[in-house]
Amino acid sequence: MSERVAVRKTYKLFIGGKFPRSESGRSYLVQSSNVSLASRKDARDAVVAARAAVRGWAGATAYNRGQILYRAAEMLEGRREQFVALGVPGDEVDAAVDRWVWYAGWADKLAQVYGGANPVAGPYFNISAPEPTGVVAVVAPERPALLGLVSVIAPAIVTGNTVVVAASPTEPLAAVTLAEVLATSDLPGGVVNILTGAITETAPTLAAHMDVNAIDLSGVTDASLATDLEIKAAENLKRVLRPAPADRDWSADPGLAPMTALLETKTVWHPKGV
Repeated sequence: MSERVAVRKTYKLFIGGKFPRSESGRSYLVQSSNVSLASRKDARDAVVAARAAVRGWAGATAYNRGQILYRAAEMLEGRREQFVALGVPGDEVDAAVDRWVWYAGWADKLAQVYGGANPVAGPYFNISAPEPTGVVAVVAPERPALLGLVSVIAPAIVTGNTVVVAASPTEPLAAVTLAEVLATSDLPGGVVNILTGAITETAPTLAAHMDVNAIDLSGVTDASLATDLEIKAAENLKRVLRPAPADRDWSADPGLAPMTALLETKTVWHPKGV
């Protein structure tokens, strides 16, 4: 009897709720597994998918978004051992689950904290309400691979944005496995899109893309690359979140800033009845 040849898993991209291979056909080896190497075309396809999902996701009730994030936490909890097998510490998986739950709880509360009625001198109601920015490109931090990823995705989507994530090229398995979790969590296709491969190839495309409204550079560690991405983002006045400090504690209470940084404030006037 011949010895069985193991089937090597190929980790694909996550675009529009599906798992396509890179259009370039390229891949690279990580932990004895093939990982798709995203191209600039893949990045553009991911933006198209994210833009198509904006209306439905932003238009969903905050309660529904919270339910879906909580479902993602449930599914992640159920696949804890799979992430541990990939090299993610168990306490980091637990922290990532807790982070999903924490943001899920803010879904229907943020508008009350960040918006409200404004006092005005006149027979008018003046109300300020937060609205999502739109499509957000994210460069994920390399470590902690899972908690860092959740910490940049969750605040963007809980507020109604859709995201295109350039995952860490050295720690991609946690990102694509998280995509498998999200695909089974009732999250509409296109709300989260994940690209694996070289940041230097996909991030500049996302930064310069005219249909991306904001870019989070949390995971960029190269100062010259960060500067280049900021310059490209300025072409259509994208909102830019600067790279995270090298000593950032991703396990600390994130506060409201990660959510409010990706919101616009809409103010409405309405005459009072007599």
